[in-house]
Amino acid sequence: MLHVEERIAAACKRSGRRREDVQIVAVTKYVSVEATEQALQAGLIHIGENRWQDAQPKWEKLGSRGIWHFIGHLQTNKVKDVVGRFAYIHSLDRLSLAKEIDKKAAQMGIQANCFIQVNVSGEETKYGLDPDQLIPFAKELNAYPHIRIMGLMTMAPFEAEAEATRPVFRGLRELRNDLNKSGVFDYEAPHLSMGMSNDFEVAVEEGATWIRLGSVLVGKQ
Repeated sequence: MLHVEERIAAACKRSGRRREDVQIVAVTKYVSVEATEQALQAGLIHIGENRWQDAQPKWEKLGSRGIWHFIGHLQTNKVKDVVGRFAYIHSLDRLSLAKEIDKKAAQMGIQANCFIQVNVSGEETKYGLDPDQLIPFAKELNAYPHIRIMGLMTMAPFEAEAEATRPVFRGLRELRNDLNKSGVFDYEAPHLSMGMSNDFEVAVEEGATWIRLGSVLVGKQ
């Protein structure tokens, strides 16, 4: 944890950012309930999971002790399990999903905090909108009042040299700026969920406000 903290602080310093503007999501999808509990005991507050099936035993034991983020591809038939349990959904990428999230949030009388996932790299193996779909998609979201867009999310390709991911993170930041300038929403969507264990320092330098750290932080089991 300490070495990760030092690396984040150094990336913030290099890019003239405040350390408090970068939040860590501890990605626990590969670790046990016990390891997740240890992460919470170590002071990590935000817990990220990819699948409800894997998250369920952890959430049932530890749900009240952290702030939970759903960071994987969300199937519409799992929305009922995720909305209300996870404070943030990082992977909103289609209107059918928005419709289900809005419906469930309306039933619960809450607002669902979501990130729009954008496939900046264009990799066929990645989920997310094409960049040119972002503004039209965002306009459609105004029909769903129980969804609040927090910002954008992307996944960069795995690169041997982290520096190679910079154009992807810079691209997401520019898209976020364009989205806010467009005035599609009557509020700012300030956040950027980007950067993982292999490339988080570059993501921080390019403006990440949430970084999703698994192996470098909690390991694999």
